[in-house]
Amino acid sequence: MEIKFVDRLKELMKEAKLNQVQLASKTGLRQNTISHWLSNTNTTSIENLWTLADFFDVDIDYLVGRKEY
Repeated sequence: MEIKFVDRLKELMKEAKLNQVQLASKTGLRQNTISHWLSNTNTTSIENLWTLADFFDVDIDYLVGRKEY
C-alpha cells in the first residue's frame, strides 16, 4: 500500500491556503519538520499525525491514504 501522507498534507495546506511557516505557527510543529515531510526526507510520529488530523479536521486514515472522502 502506498502511503500518501505527503500528497495529502500538500493538498490540505493548499486548501487552507497555508505555507509551512503558517502551518507550524498554528499547530506548534516545527517548520523544518514540516519541510522534511514535504520533501519526503523524513517520516512523522503518530503524535504529529494526531496534531495534523485535529488541525485539518480529518481522520489519520485520510492523512496516510487509507481512506478517501
